[in-house]
Amino acid sequence: MKWDGRTRCALVCLGFTALFSVFSFRLVYLQMVRHDYYAGLAAGKNVAKQPIYAERGAIYDTNNEVLAQNVPVETVVADATLVNNRKALIPLLADALKLRPNEIAEKISGDRRFIVLKRGFPEEQALSLGKKLDDNKLRGIHFDRDIVRRYPNGPMLCHVIGFSDFDHRGIQGVEASMDEYLRGQDGYRFIERDRTGKEIVLYRGQERAPRNGYQVHLTIDLNLQNIVENELDAAMREFTPKKATIILMRPQTGEILAMANRPNFDLNLRSEAKPEEMKNRAIIDMMEPGSTFKIVTAGAALNEHKVGLDTIINCENGPWSYGGRLLHDHRYFGEISVQDVLVKSSNIGAAKIALMLGEQKFYQYIRSFGFGDRTGIELPGEIGGMVHAPQAWSKISITRIPMGHEVGVTPLQMIMAMATVANGGKLIAPRIVKSITSEEGTVISSLKPTVVRQVISEETASRLTLALRGVVSDRGTAAGAAVPGFTISGKTGTAQKVDPNGGYEKGKEVVSFTGFLPSEHPAFVGLVVLDEAHTKTAEENYGGKVAGPIFARVAEKAARYLDLEPHEELGKQETAGRVALTNADR
Repeated sequence: MKWDGRTRCALVCLGFTALFSVFSFRLVYLQMVRHDYYAGLAAGKNVAKQPIYAERGAIYDTNNEVLAQNVPVETVVADATLVNNRKALIPLLADALKLRPNEIAEKISGDRRFIVLKRGFPEEQALSLGKKLDDNKLRGIHFDRDIVRRYPNGPMLCHVIGFSDFDHRGIQGVEASMDEYLRGQDGYRFIERDRTGKEIVLYRGQERAPRNGYQVHLTIDLNLQNIVENELDAAMREFTPKKATIILMRPQTGEILAMANRPNFDLNLRSEAKPEEMKNRAIIDMMEPGSTFKIVTAGAALNEHKVGLDTIINCENGPWSYGGRLLHDHRYFGEISVQDVLVKSSNIGAAKIALMLGEQKFYQYIRSFGFGDRTGIELPGEIGGMVHAPQAWSKISITRIPMGHEVGVTPLQMIMAMATVANGGKLIAPRIVKSITSEEGTVISSLKPTVVRQVISEETASRLTLALRGVVSDRGTAAGAAVPGFTISGKTGTAQKVDPNGGYEKGKEVVSFTGFLPSEHPAFVGLVVLDEAHTKTAEENYGGKVAGPIFARVAEKAARYLDLEPHEELGKQETAGRVALTNADR
């Protein structure tokens, strides 16, 4: 072959043809054969699926006062692959986010693309930081819109409301039990960012809008809750108990009007709370109820017609031996009526009444009053207490259980038992959620009162109510629980604390009072419980002297708030009540 200019030109053209053919084949390969693969890589680098969080539903009290709400904030996120000037970026972020420079340096030193630097960053501060980043031409930082849960009343109702975590999931209280309704359904959008990490809004892709959470309305009345919380704080200052609980309830419907425990914590500062402060003791603490349990004993015997209120019981005028063990009263009683067994809180009298019933029948009434079962209230963590079947009773159990020993109850169960007396003998399921609505106000669910069972007859409940009025009198154990102008039916309780090693701890008592007013048509029933209250003398550490006066202060303020009309001639009504009581037993 002659190597001349024409040949060289042909070879060069052939070479270029071959080269462009290779490029063409490569382009075809990349754009057609490997298109999906490389498109995925490009999308993974520049396109992201951004969640659009549903706004968590608010929580309200019965008067639509806000108890839990959302506050818009920003989450500060770094993309280490886009950071262009670490030396300038670190001190600027450290100052704005109130973080240590070495902490920020460690987070953005790698090649991770999504690094959360700060959650719950206020919107106005985020705008200021964004402007500083733009002014200094610093890249790699962007902001994701978020919300943070805020509780306007701080520690008030902390055990009832509960709280949610960083992922907006309910952890405790109503936030947890109603999480399915409060959470809503998140949406999403596909976004594309430029090389500085900012979204290119024009390239925004597929989007699904979120469905915000429903609103939960509680039966709690914030005004009554405030009364309860203030009186509970006063009791803590006066008696410095280890624990304390107060509950107010509407007996006809089972609605919880107020519920508070001590110790407590601030919902907005929950990271600082101790585990003991976060327990809702109204539903998870088990205690021996003491003499408040005598309403079960008397109610069962009256309902079975084993006794009447005027039936005389010999209380032995001193210790009484049964099953080889002595049983004592807090003072000596001789022959007294069943009514006075309640009024004067005789242990021996209660034991003898239970013996008339018999073990099996007494046990049936204990369970019928709701003890040994969870109430089903819309709060997490509730326990059912402890009630042993008669087969597990000792020889003396039939004489100890009637006075509130050898059983474990929660404060909520105890107030339910008193509510059963107050509402005519019906066990009503307690409720703390009133309704669930959409943002627009459409009712999704409205919870109605539920009658679990008729425990005692209406006539028995009426007799018991009249007898319990004597407890809150000069003759009874709770004169200090009286509220001027109102009739009150109630019962005191003083129980020694059980020693984990057996027996009871000397000098450590749980004192309580539960009652309702007005006796004739109860507007509410209340319970006060103090664990290890400190009094000047041991003789003062009784339910009637410690818990009773606290109940009186709560009840008086609650009656005033509820605009209950006091009796102008209470003395005449008391006389009429005693006559009615006598006639009822004939």
